[in-house]
Amino acid sequence: MTEAKQSLKRTLIGKVVSDKRTKTVTVLIERRVKHALYGKIVGKSSKYHAHDEKGEYKMGDMIEITESRPISKTKNWLATRLVEKAAAV
Repeated sequence: MTEAKQSLKRTLIGKVVSDKRTKTVTVLIERRVKHALYGKIVGKSSKYHAHDEKGEYKMGDMIEITESRPISKTKNWLATRLVEKAAAV
């Protein structure tokens, strides 16, 4: 039986908010959750540092990041693929 193994690593999709550092992009992940007490839908966001070896992702791009081993003190995600290119202004 040759079955495709499902990856145990988490993947998230978010927007690149900073590409100033070499080989690193900062990705903003936004999600909507229901408030525990009041039941209202609230927007929550988190920023992650992701490793971008070639420096191919620019500010405004929507990208997918995957969990990985720690690369530095704050970086333990890898930028895996471009979902949507940033709109040219």
